[in-house]
Amino acid sequence: MDLRSELLKSIWYAFTALDLEKSGKVSKSQLKVLSHNLCTVLSIPHDPVALEEHFRDDDDGPVSSQGYMPYLNKYILDKVKEGSFVKEDVDELCWTLTAKKNYRPEKNGASVLPPKDVFRLWCLFNFLSEDKYPLVMVPDEVEYLLKKICMAMSVELNCAELEDFISQDAVQQSGFTVWVFLEMMNSGKLMRGVDKETFSMATEEVYREIIGDVLKEGYLWKKGQLRRNWTERWFTLRPTALAYFSSEDRKERKGNITLDGNCCVEVLPDKDGKRCMFCLKTLSKSYEMSASDTKQRQEWTAAMQTAIRLDAEGKSSLHKDLKLKRREQREQRERRHALKEEELQRLRALQEEKERKMAELEVLREAQKQAHILLQDDEKRRREQHEQMHRDLEIQLREAEEARVSMQAEMALKEAEAERQRRRIGELEEMQQQLEGALRLEIRARQDEEAFRYAQTGLLEEEEERMKALMELQEEQEEYILKTQREKQELRQEMEAKSSALEQAQGQLEEDVVAAQRKLRQASTNVKHWNVQMNRLMHPIGPGEKRPSGGASSFSSFRIPPQRDPGLRLRQRSKETDGESKENVESKESKESKENVESKDNVERKENGESKENGESKENGESKENRESKENVERKENMESKENMESKENVESQGSVAGQGEGQGEGQASNGDMEVP
Repeated sequence: MDLRSELLKSIWYAFTALDLEKSGKVSKSQLKVLSHNLCTVLSIPHDPVALEEHFRDDDDGPVSSQGYMPYLNKYILDKVKEGSFVKEDVDELCWTLTAKKNYRPEKNGASVLPPKDVFRLWCLFNFLSEDKYPLVMVPDEVEYLLKKICMAMSVELNCAELEDFISQDAVQQSGFTVWVFLEMMNSGKLMRGVDKETFSMATEEVYREIIGDVLKEGYLWKKGQLRRNWTERWFTLRPTALAYFSSEDRKERKGNITLDGNCCVEVLPDKDGKRCMFCLKTLSKSYEMSASDTKQRQEWTAAMQTAIRLDAEGKSSLHKDLKLKRREQREQRERRHALKEEELQRLRALQEEKERKMAELEVLREAQKQAHILLQDDEKRRREQHEQMHRDLEIQLREAEEARVSMQAEMALKEAEAERQRRRIGELEEMQQQLEGALRLEIRARQDEEAFRYAQTGLLEEEEERMKALMELQEEQEEYILKTQREKQELRQEMEAKSSALEQAQGQLEEDVVAAQRKLRQASTNVKHWNVQMNRLMHPIGPGEKRPSGGASSFSSFRIPPQRDPGLRLRQRSKETDGESKENVESKESKESKENVESKDNVERKENGESKENGESKENGESKENRESKENVERKENMESKENMESKENVESQGSVAGQGEGQGEGQASNGDMEVP
């Protein structure tokens, strides 16, 4: 439950207190005063014109809570900052407004609870009430609050009186309203034998624990950080901090220890004359403390660990978390109760169904008895009828015997008449068979005539289909011939382009060969000149000196390494490309020749088949067309073979020229090699 929802609960009571006529609407003047007071206690600036501007279009009269909520959220609650105001001041303002109208504590001229305790109970009710308007508190939360107060007073709760209040119809239907709750507390039935001062102290303790988020407070001995002496302080533990004061009235704060997930609590052994010691460690300091007994030390360490756990879990209030858990438990309990009720209803339905079926079974048994009695009566009646029928049949049998004798005499006469009729029927059957034979012959003749007509019709249709097939075949052949002509034209163009490229490459190769030969001649001339110079330098001959006989063998002749002609690589590459082009041309020619031969064979087969089937004068025209197509194909093949031969001769001539150039280069290189004398 966040701060906004807590403030809205208190403001809701103030708004309903201003609604004197209980119509759900409040005048603008009262809302101005309420808004100004809320801004004052919430420590935010008040804009008196904002309310008039917000309700400028609604000048008919008072404003409802739904109309006031947008203004409240925009101009007041959205500007609230947590920690900049005292929540208790807001609660006191709203309680003052609502108590004047709704709270009437007088009972026989005296009030049981002090006003301060009533205010605290009202705040506790708002905290524990459901988040639904109008605000109510379920009986479980009422019992929880009363048990907390009784535990603080060390007394036991009077559950019988509480059950009486809970058993009221209004409470069972909608829950406890705050005024019913305060009326129950003012009745004094639940707090019999407890004085007002004890109840006030217990109420304040529970108020500080639940509303003020005080997990635990009390006196502890604390060891100083500088002087290291022991001083008794009043400690107040909240989920985010541990504060300590000089006394119980909490007027002079001596220090504040911030708690987070990095803090830890450890139990220490007794020392320095102190017992029941424990230590609270933070990132920066360690605080040693001593409790009055072991129970207090255990309670304090558990409470500090709970505060550290809440901070680590990101929860700001222990009782808010406990309230949510209790609500979840109630919802689970209600779901289980609803499931149990559904199960009971289902069992009741099954029991009713079983009882209904048992009743139906009894009815069926009674009906079966009645049916058995009726069956016995029916059986008796059938037996009597059967005996009567037996007697009647005996009489009829005697009459039938007499009739049989008379019938035999009549049958003899009838048989003679029947014999005459049979002979007449035999004659008629023979005549019928002769007529049927003649009819079958007539039918067979007509069927043969119809079959002959159908055969003639089929032959005519087949002849028409063959004619159509021949026409289609002729069109396909013409298309194929055109296609082959186009492909050969494309190949011829490609061969011309390749031959031009080869001629260019040949011219380039010849130029390179001439340049290389010129360089080789120059190199050989230089080598000769160098050899002469070397001979002169290495063997100077003096006057009258003889040349030794083995001197010629002392100097080894050397040869100039042959230089590779750069045109050789180009010639090799041109040869490779020529070989590839020849292979491609030959493969294409072979494919085309195969296709032409296959097409010729197919045409001849089709023509032969058609000529055999038709046997008409079409054979002469078709043979002429075939001969013409064959002649065209042969002419094209001859032209292609001539072109291929010419391209091969060109390639071979280029290769021979390149070979001659290589031979000349090698000869010149060999001539350049000289032996030194």
